[in-house]
Amino acid sequence: MSTVQKTVEKLETSQTIAEDVIFPPSDLYSNEPPVETELHLRQIILLLTCLEWLWRDRNDFYAAGNLTIYYSPSQSKSKDFRGPDFFVVLGTEQKSRKSWVVWEEKGKYPNVIVEILSKKTADTDKGLKKKIYQDTFRTPDYFWFDPYTLELAGFHLVDGMYQAIEPNEKGYLWSQQLKLYLGIEQEKLRFFTPEEKLVNTPEERAEKLAAKLRELNIDPDTID
Repeated sequence: MSTVQKTVEKLETSQTIAEDVIFPPSDLYSNEPPVETELHLRQIILLLTCLEWLWRDRNDFYAAGNLTIYYSPSQSKSKDFRGPDFFVVLGTEQKSRKSWVVWEEKGKYPNVIVEILSKKTADTDKGLKKKIYQDTFRTPDYFWFDPYTLELAGFHLVDGMYQAIEPNEKGYLWSQQLKLYLGIEQEKLRFFTPEEKLVNTPEERAEKLAAKLRELNIDPDTID
């Protein structure tokens, strides 16, 4: 091989390596497609609303829905994997983000992931994504829920492998990371306290308070 040929080969190899190791910009926008149905959207919003209300005095977690998780340079160019429907990261700052970029978040991956199943995504959620969450993300708690069939399953990472979470007598699944149950209430996936009490939305709490005031013959609409 001539000197010129060797030089060209070295240049091409160097360029290839450079392309492989250069990280994309950390200021990456989420690249998720729109949620499939209104039912999926409402379910994601419900989980977000309830958890953020329950933990309203905390600033050490991040919860998001339908947001891309960038965890490797090559993943930013790949269409093979997109972000979870709902996830929670513990021990991090609660602030607005365009996406979750692992290498900019001290290497943190989600502690909890929930996928909302559909006919289109069920196989991926139960197969490829479950494997990624187990082997790459090492996410301790993974759940999936089908809003149409009401199928609910949960898994906890034990010695590097997902083990099915056994439901309690009410069918609730315990999340060791959140210290909350996940269960079905009126065909919706909801959070429940360790005492198995439903975690209400702010609106539900307001309605309960209004009902209590009316029992005391106080019109809640007259209270400023």
